Amino acid sequence: MSPEELENVVAAETVDARAMACPGPLLEAKKSIGKVKVEEVLELWVGDSNTKNDMPRWCAKVGHEYLGELQADGYERLFIRRKK
Repeated sequence: MSPEELENVVAAETVDARAMACPGPLLEAKKSIGKVKVEEVLELWVGDSNTKNDMPRWCAKVGHEYLGELQADGYERLFIRRKK
């Protein structure tokens, strides 16, 4: 998705993992994806820039859709659509 499209995404759940180092944000995503319904979006706030590289691979592996990321003030906002 484009940054403009991501700005308009309404997340069903937002998880703040900014204080966590890898693999903490990934573990939070695994734990939190079950809190949203299929086709809803999980937004994950991360301070570890490596997470934005790991998250698309994890989503592809487990069958969710990685929508992309947005830069915020000192952290990144990652968006994942639950697909199953």
